Amino acid sequence: MSKTPKSEVLAKPAQSRRVTTRAAGAPKATPKPPANRAERAAERRAAIVEAALDEFIARGFAATRLDDIAKRAGVAKGTIYLHFKDKESMFEDLIRTAIVPLVGRMHAPPPPGATVRDAIEGFALAFMQEIASTRRGDIVRLIVAEGPRFPAIADFYYREVVSRGLAGMRALIEAGIARGEIRHQNLARFPQIMVAPALIAVIWQSLFARHAPLDAIEMFRVHLDLIFGERRAA
Repeated sequence: MSKTPKSEVLAKPAQSRRVTTRAAGAPKATPKPPANRAERAAERRAAIVEAALDEFIARGFAATRLDDIAKRAGVAKGTIYLHFKDKESMFEDLIRTAIVPLVGRMHAPPPPGATVRDAIEGFALAFMQEIASTRRGDIVRLIVAEGPRFPAIADFYYREVVSRGLAGMRALIEAGIARGEIRHQNLARFPQIMVAPALIAVIWQSLFARHAPLDAIEMFRVHLDLIFGERRAA
């Protein structure tokens, strides 16, 4: 039996490669687009945040474990650490994405032709619809319930939400005073008075709504009547 020359053996792989090479003039196959790694990472992060909200609502902040969040999100526990340092940073992200954008709207001046009352009423309506009556309100309730035991979270919420909200409301009150819409100038010292119905609505919704449903929007309008005076019928 004759041996195959070494040069012929080395040539065989090259020959097989030539067989699979695209023929001259043939159309190129359309390559599949590479998987978007950033999109997949964003989807996993969103799933983790959603699962964290579910766990925080069901168990409270103290009792929630990263293992439970990972299981609910359908990811490995190690995946969580690719996006968040710890449970506190995850909760902060919930606050930053779910509540802070709404508070940021308060810093915009009233649109042309609108009154300060219109601006405040619009903010109140958005708050009641997007926070108080949704799962975002559960985040606020968690802050109220567990903030004293976790001061770092309460401090973060104050910096990102409360202080900005009060600053925006104070600016609107001062604009109302300058326009003559608000007579009580001391109200600018206590913008908490203006936003008090929003907090009442959040707490009432979780504790007493099943006993006595609250029309939070109408309550806020009555509150504004006390501050601005009753609206005149058109």
